[in-house]
Amino acid sequence: MNILIINTSDRSGGAAIAAARLKTALLNLGQKPRMLVAAKEGSDLTTIAPMSAWRYKLSWAFERLGIFLRQGLSKFHLWDIDPATHGIDITALPVFREADIIHLHWVNQGFFSLKTLSKVLDSGKPVVWTMHDAWAFTGLCHSPLECMAFRRECGNCMLLRKAGQNDWSHRVWQRKQSLYAQGGRLAFVACSRWLADMARSSTLLSGQAVLDIPNPIDTHLFTPGDKEQARMLLGLPQGKSLILFSAYNVNAPIKGLTYLREALTRMVEAEPSVRDRVAVVLTGRGAEQMAEPMPVEAIPLGYVTDPKRMALIYNAVDAFCLPSLQENLPNTIMEAKACGVPTVAFRVGGIPQMIDHCADGYLAEPRDAANLAQGLRWVLAADAASLRKLNRAAAVEHYSEARVAERYLKLYQQLIDHGKPVAD
Repeated sequence: MNILIINTSDRSGGAAIAAARLKTALLNLGQKPRMLVAAKEGSDLTTIAPMSAWRYKLSWAFERLGIFLRQGLSKFHLWDIDPATHGIDITALPVFREADIIHLHWVNQGFFSLKTLSKVLDSGKPVVWTMHDAWAFTGLCHSPLECMAFRRECGNCMLLRKAGQNDWSHRVWQRKQSLYAQGGRLAFVACSRWLADMARSSTLLSGQAVLDIPNPIDTHLFTPGDKEQARMLLGLPQGKSLILFSAYNVNAPIKGLTYLREALTRMVEAEPSVRDRVAVVLTGRGAEQMAEPMPVEAIPLGYVTDPKRMALIYNAVDAFCLPSLQENLPNTIMEAKACGVPTVAFRVGGIPQMIDHCADGYLAEPRDAANLAQGLRWVLAADAASLRKLNRAAAVEHYSEARVAERYLKLYQQLIDHGKPVAD
């Protein structure tokens, strides 16, 4: 089966990682997947960029400029909204014409315009759209947070400088509604049950097929290893309990580093020896330039793109902490679990389906630093061997590449044969 996987990037961000892993998994099952990206960073021959780097940057810049001209500095929201005004027509490319299945992932920020999306849906080819955030079923935003306007019709958007019933978000919402009404063989996939439930509640996807299939992970690469050796190779201290915090952008407010900082401060105040016994390892952009210092030793390892190095980092730590305010089904928790590392996270988004509370990890109440501190204490005091075994088993059962790829292959075939998913 010729499968075309489409994502804005082949390496940057969680969606890119998930899409690339799915391509590898499908290849291992004897399929013929290729990946189409706007910005190619790697050298894989099965990944194609249809335009030069400067042309994509120009498309991105014009779209961002349009946001600035509408919003001004007061409500710029450079990363929060996407009007999909600029993009490239991919439907004339040979790789598109040869495909049996079109599999969209994250296609924003200058890659797909609404016009591009219309042409793809109007091509007659079966389309699977894996949603890594809420953009497919909202007007403009990727993360609606507390806003539930997408359940009716977007409008009066709190992210817009000029909000109103017929504002920019409402007009884009209407464009999407017209696109989805074109019909065709289309299925939406959410990476978590939480996101799938949100999508089904949106009037934009009323009558559309919405499934939930998790992202895949290479459980052969992300696997438990020797902690002492991992720390030696990374130059990390041997005698401390290490907590990992990892995000694409460490200082992004939605990732919740401030809550981890407050939780550790509470732990140090309650037990001063924690300052000498615990350290935080940080990976991601801005790790070396944290907004505020940590109450314990902080060890920045920068932005990590090499999955082998990332697996080594997981194996070097005792716990992974993800105090995000909203998440779908984070790759980082899957990776940590596959390496046998327990996670402490807020009970938000799709995270509760990934952690068995007080069994293989800890679910803290959202925005509650005291409860987060309690979770960190619980994980660091629990039996490490038991946590390692439970997390590894769960990762292999739910997120292995082969298992996820088989579910997608079944969906592809159903769209080809029947034009829609068929219930078991």
